[in-house]
Amino acid sequence: MGLFRRGPKRDGRDAPRDPEFSFFSADEGARFRAQVRAAFAEKGLEVTVYADVVSDSGGRQFGLGNLAAVCHNDDRGPRVWPELVRQHVGMVLRTMEAPSALDTLPTEQIRAQLYPRVIGADGLNRENFAYARPVAPGLYEILALDLPESVMMLTDEALEPLGDLQYLREQALYNLRGLPVEGHETVKDSEGMRFEVVLGDSFYTASRVLALDTLVLQVTGEQLTADGALVALPFRHQIAFHAIHDTGMISALNAMASFAATGFEDTPGAISPYVYWWREGTLTQLSDREEDGEGLRIVVGDDFQELLERLLAQERRDRGTGDG
Repeated sequence: MGLFRRGPKRDGRDAPRDPEFSFFSADEGARFRAQVRAAFAEKGLEVTVYADVVSDSGGRQFGLGNLAAVCHNDDRGPRVWPELVRQHVGMVLRTMEAPSALDTLPTEQIRAQLYPRVIGADGLNRENFAYARPVAPGLYEILALDLPESVMMLTDEALEPLGDLQYLREQALYNLRGLPVEGHETVKDSEGMRFEVVLGDSFYTASRVLALDTLVLQVTGEQLTADGALVALPFRHQIAFHAIHDTGMISALNAMASFAATGFEDTPGAISPYVYWWREGTLTQLSDREEDGEGLRIVVGDDFQELLERLLAQERRDRGTGDG
């Protein structure tokens, strides 16, 4: 998985856009939905295709948003869409037709395959996930069961027979801390700006914000200080961070704000376009969209302003000592 996505050769932005998935042209959207219908038909299932969902005769619905974004983001372009669609439809049907893992797996195995997931409020039905824990404005932590071909987000009803919720959360966090680092790249420029990006196929890569101290230690070999880190989680397969030590965090903050906003757009598993201050497990939002919806701005509260002034004062003292 690449750090920066390259756009495949596609219809130009001046072509009429698909009304549901604006990253498609109208023609691309029609082609995509035709391929979805054909893939279900190959599996013996006739479906009615709507703008963002398909429905079968039994009333089952299959959302198209994630699959559309996967196709859009594949660098190989529309020629591979039929295969991507077939694979996805096959996986969805196998998952739906198989017995529930909650009924077939021993409780201890379920607990061993539990992970916390951070998701945006748009993807969360609070009626079924009343237990979801707020992580930051618009972000929630839920529990998920990791399966060979899918990830099952666990509802209140699914969790009830598994035991105490706090114990399950602790077990899930323990499992998260044990994940390996799949990929790591450093983004930097000639002026000294730098931040780290961890990326991978795991559906829990971005959710490692919940155990950022462990991740930073794995990647850099250093412990976070009490000042914490800047962090961004644009989509589920990517997390970026900058451990705060000095005023170098100012340039990192600006660069990460752009990075997060870009990575969030039209991406499967999108989580947040913003940068946060991570401090002892608490997230404080630092970037936001301009009020007119165009461009980005940095918004800091009193605590972060105090941190910034302290680091600036320390830098001036160090410079003064060096000059003496």
